[in-house]
Amino acid sequence: MSEQDTVSFGFEQVTPDEKVDRVKGVFRSVASKYDVMNDFMSAGVHRLWKHDTMNRLNPQPGERHLDVAGGTGELARAFLKLADEAGKRRGDKRIATAIVCDINDAMLEAGKARGDNAEWEGRLDWVCADGSALPYPDRSFDALTISFGIRNFADRVAGLREFKRVLNPGGRLAVLEFSQMTAPMLQKAYDVYSFNVIPEVGKIVTGDRDSYQYLVESIRQFPDQETFKAEIESAGFSNVSVTNFSGGIAALHFGWAI
Repeated sequence: MSEQDTVSFGFEQVTPDEKVDRVKGVFRSVASKYDVMNDFMSAGVHRLWKHDTMNRLNPQPGERHLDVAGGTGELARAFLKLADEAGKRRGDKRIATAIVCDINDAMLEAGKARGDNAEWEGRLDWVCADGSALPYPDRSFDALTISFGIRNFADRVAGLREFKRVLNPGGRLAVLEFSQMTAPMLQKAYDVYSFNVIPEVGKIVTGDRDSYQYLVESIRQFPDQETFKAEIESAGFSNVSVTNFSGGIAALHFGWAI
């Protein structure tokens, strides 16, 4: 098997199909504790990053939102809430809708089991599908988000092209992902924390150290901000911008489908 036939699964090289299967296994293992572990890993700061991401997305009444690799549906619920608030301010009664799309059935089941879904009955849907082969026609959505999921794709470029395909002209793309810190010394300190603390906390909270070892490694394998920005532009998005959060621990890549 040549290097051209493989993709990274953490620090390993595997076939694309094997990566899909192993990523499914990772998230099936941690699904029930996924939200709790996000709070542990980021000291709760991930909620601020997501809040800023959704404010940048600026949800509007009547819009259709697709949350790819949406897991437990956190961003989809936030989208509907913000769209309703915007409608109330303007007296616009159009109803926004959202779909949580995830390749992992266990993550979707964990999301569907949440008690705060009842508020959005009839407006929030759950679909098990691969983000790099979306089961939707061209120009189906006004906004698309993916939060801490793009680095787990077996074919990231194919995924970005799919995002462009399913967005309406003028649609917005928001990709929130762990990234590279802007200060090299801080990056070294963060690496020490990531590799020594996060897998051990994962073992304590979920009983699964290996999955969190992979997640830490996958962050280090992900391209830096400018490289990923170029990939988004190559997929056909315009006016792509990068906003670093917490010194680059995470970054929001925002673009427009024109």
